[in-house]
Amino acid sequence: MLRGFRGNHWRGRDGKGRSTWRRGWVLAVLALLLACVLAFHRQIPDDFGNFGSLIETFLPWFGLAVPVLLVLALLRRSATALVALLVPVVIWSVLFAPLLPDKSGGSYDFTAVQHNIDANNTSVASTTRTLMQADPDVISLEEITGPALPTISQVLDGTYRYHVVEGTVGLWSKYPLTDTGPVDIKIGWTRALRATVHAPQGELAVYVAHMPSVRVHFDGGFTANQRNRSAEALGEAISHESLTRVLLLGDMNGTMNDRALAPITMQLRSAQGSAGAGFGFSWPSSFPSARIDQIMSRGITPTAAWTLPQTGSDHRPIGAHFEL
Repeated sequence: MLRGFRGNHWRGRDGKGRSTWRRGWVLAVLALLLACVLAFHRQIPDDFGNFGSLIETFLPWFGLAVPVLLVLALLRRSATALVALLVPVVIWSVLFAPLLPDKSGGSYDFTAVQHNIDANNTSVASTTRTLMQADPDVISLEEITGPALPTISQVLDGTYRYHVVEGTVGLWSKYPLTDTGPVDIKIGWTRALRATVHAPQGELAVYVAHMPSVRVHFDGGFTANQRNRSAEALGEAISHESLTRVLLLGDMNGTMNDRALAPITMQLRSAQGSAGAGFGFSWPSSFPSARIDQIMSRGITPTAAWTLPQTGSDHRPIGAHFEL
């Protein structure tokens, strides 16, 4: 087998008389198409089924096509395909390689943990105790149900004396909360809130949000229009925030690459992207494939970001350290 990839057999012609530079054009075109998807994903239209947003949600995974094309290029003994394959490799590396090294480090004086606790969670108490293991200063939760709230409060209230719950989202804090209230994200019921946290280092505005869910349908594509409208509304609320220090915790139902979240991501930076290691995928919990849970900030410095152990939820909890 190895003899087929060296010497004259590699440089020779195939059964149709084509040299190594004249065969494998189909593979070369596929490699260049992959490169175009990676480089120009913002230009892929969302008009049909929000297809562009769907691609952006799972954009890092497109890198898996590279080893597949590499094997096919070697089997085809095509120099043209191998050269073309360098293009998506370089583009993927520019986009995502900076996320891979561990960027954590430095001191911190504030820790936040975010978790979609899952309305169908049957182990709410143990899930909540898992979040406390990181010793966070604030804990944000989404999908809080009426039956689950007493259990959550029983576990958290002793350490987190201050809390606010609006609709199905809540914030528990070691420090006093003021100016608490719901944030209208245009979905007809409450799934976002804002509070001022009075930390020892000063005040910061904390937003907790749960963007509407998205669905993938074979007949309708990636149905995300309601999520997109909510992102615009939340972005508008954050743009009018009077405090310099801002922290957003929530289930965004979208990744930092998703153009639909631009009203938010243009104003705030991701703790994972700034101070994490790797992609930090958080959903689904059984096989995390996308980071749709986010901790984002403005006016404070993230120094570490990580994913917590699996709980009874269909999401993984995430945490971040900050220097205020």
